[in-house]
Amino acid sequence: MSQQISPFPMTQALAEGAPLRPSENVLGVLEVDLDAQLRFGSGAVLITNQRLISRFPDETGWQSWDLRPGLTLSHTDHAGVGALALRDSDGQLAVWRFTLGQNPAALRLLNQFEALQADPAAAALATPALAADLPAALIEDGDTAVEDKPPSTWTLFRLWRFAHPYRWQLLAGFLLTLAATAATLVPPYLTMPLMDKVLIPFQAGQQIDTGLVAMLLAGLLGSALLAWVLSWAKTYILALVSERIGADLRTTTYEHLLKLSLEYFGGRRTGDLMARIGSETDRINVFLSLHLLDFATDVLMIVMTAIILFTINPTLALVTLVPLPIIGWMIHVVRDRLRTGFEKIDRVWSEVTNVLADTIPGIRVVKAFAQEDREAGRFKDANRHNLAVNDKLNKLWSLFSPTVTLLTEIGLLVVWACGIWLVSKQQITVGVLTAFLAYIGRFYTRLDSMSRIVSVTQKAASGTKRIFEILDHVSSVPEPKNPVPLGHVEGRIEVKDAALRYGNRSVIRGLNLTIEPGEMIGLVGHSGSGKSTLVNLICRFYDVTEGAILVDGVDLRDVRVADYRRNIGLVLQEPFLFFGTIAENIAYGQPDATREEIVAAARAAHAHEFILRLPQGYDSLVGERGQGLSGGERQRISIARALLINPRILILDEATASVDTETEREIQKALDNLVRGRTTIAIAHRLSTLRKADRLVVMDKGDKVEEGTHEQLIARRGAYWRLYEAQARQEKAERDRMLEVDDASLQPAPAPPPMPHSHRAEPGAPDAAEETQP
Repeated sequence: MSQQISPFPMTQALAEGAPLRPSENVLGVLEVDLDAQLRFGSGAVLITNQRLISRFPDETGWQSWDLRPGLTLSHTDHAGVGALALRDSDGQLAVWRFTLGQNPAALRLLNQFEALQADPAAAALATPALAADLPAALIEDGDTAVEDKPPSTWTLFRLWRFAHPYRWQLLAGFLLTLAATAATLVPPYLTMPLMDKVLIPFQAGQQIDTGLVAMLLAGLLGSALLAWVLSWAKTYILALVSERIGADLRTTTYEHLLKLSLEYFGGRRTGDLMARIGSETDRINVFLSLHLLDFATDVLMIVMTAIILFTINPTLALVTLVPLPIIGWMIHVVRDRLRTGFEKIDRVWSEVTNVLADTIPGIRVVKAFAQEDREAGRFKDANRHNLAVNDKLNKLWSLFSPTVTLLTEIGLLVVWACGIWLVSKQQITVGVLTAFLAYIGRFYTRLDSMSRIVSVTQKAASGTKRIFEILDHVSSVPEPKNPVPLGHVEGRIEVKDAALRYGNRSVIRGLNLTIEPGEMIGLVGHSGSGKSTLVNLICRFYDVTEGAILVDGVDLRDVRVADYRRNIGLVLQEPFLFFGTIAENIAYGQPDATREEIVAAARAAHAHEFILRLPQGYDSLVGERGQGLSGGERQRISIARALLINPRILILDEATASVDTETEREIQKALDNLVRGRTTIAIAHRLSTLRKADRLVVMDKGDKVEEGTHEQLIARRGAYWRLYEAQARQEKAERDRMLEVDDASLQPAPAPPPMPHSHRAEPGAPDAAEETQP
């Protein structure tokens, strides 16, 4: 019996042992890695041209269901778990659960199932080729990624977009380069009459023509001075231009990065982005200011030298060019390897900067858990990997460069031999040979320099590719082509059939919610229920994949992002403060605020008193991320920051979750001032903090399951009641534990238990806990 397995990212071993019929072809395989209790296991679902075959996790037997009319297969996923449910007219037949790593395969299998059910006649002829590819939007980046191509040198021409504003300066620099190169070619030409008409006749007994010598020496000096002036001018002009191109490149990349959605940053490392904007643009700048200029000079020198050589003696010129094709072939062979190698070096160097970007901001956590050695080891490993990649590339480069030098030396030797032979045949003079050798020295020097520029060119091409990977990325939250004026915002929010997917994971589905102006809504639910995701959609950090979100009847996608977000105040569980003064942090959303407005916002946020106790008051530096302040103080500054911009819509995301009871009371007073007269959406795990909410919205698995006041939801004894009861029991247990601790502190200390002989139990011996059990 033959068995055909479709070429999907599943192992053929999953289908081994399946009871296939002689005429069956396996069209797709899904690995099922969760059982009914969501414990990890190993199972499989196979779809053939005749039926579905399954082995559930931790079971040895196989089950099957023939494909027939009325049989349906549905797919759901949420919070990291996906499911396929098989049903017919009598009810549910089977459910398979899996982690979202298997979701693309599940969607493919569903696609195959629907294709077979839609065209039963095709089932008998079905082969693995029947399986159609899913739309790319349903599969995460990692599943649709094609093999990354190495950067092409042509990528560098994309920099013309930044060079175009300076085209006239570049043209002037090119003309100066041409003139400077021509000036450097004059001295060897003057050595011919100096040898043939002055030095050789003098050795033959003739008098030196002092006028001719003075003229020739003046020509040598003048050409040297002219070459120096022209080289200085062209280097200065092109250096200024390249610096401006580099600055424009950095600025444009950073501005574009700021316009990208949060989705982009979710899959990138901070160190990698910093390396791209910093070191990559600096590398491109060095290439433009130094190496590109040298390359242009080298090309001009080689071309102009070759022309002069052919005018002097074509035969000797042809001999001179013998190594050129060999060097060109070597450059072609080595170029691709260098290009790929330098891009890999860039990625590995990002690993080094990623360790720094992770560790330095989190140094308090590193020290708190005594993980200095571990982080040093991470850095050492990343550095060692970087060293290994560089060593591998250097093996190639170290062979290439000396080989080019050897070829040029051999070429020079051939020219000497051929030149001496021509002099002996009296076909050229000694002066011509001397000039020829001077030109040849410059020719081969430039040829060797051009071969070395292959390295820096590929580095620049690699950096350019990584920069344009950012610039080419289109934000998933785009600006509208014809934005609608928002005007004065009242704060009415409508969520209509909203849905959102992260890659292949469904987070929000079919959500409907209306919030009236000035109303306070409390969002409650288990972790992963979609509360923060809903807030992100309302802030338009992400765009819905289905449905719409309207503010005052206007779709958010029709409004400029900045115009809308100026009306939103955001207070997070972990407030972020920038390095700077307290006044600058409060005024972050309104930099032109007066000191009186800043103080008024701080008073309303109950922050004024503790700010005045600081050494410099409002001018005190808070340190990076506000490390010089307590959590409650940082939170009150963030509330003052939100108050200052006077937003119409307020988002409170666990604003009091990370503080003690006394600090929470202070923050709650500040929040009472903040929410007054504003449309407010508050997320809280502690339900007591939502006592002033007009309505509570209970979310579960990305959808709204209940809605109403606290009393209404308690009376229903549904999802909210269960949350409330569970939290009440937890708080009671915590109070009882604290009372026990207080009572125990009033009792005399008990006698200490006898110490064991060793902290480590003997092999096979029970531990102390086991010995005390009856």
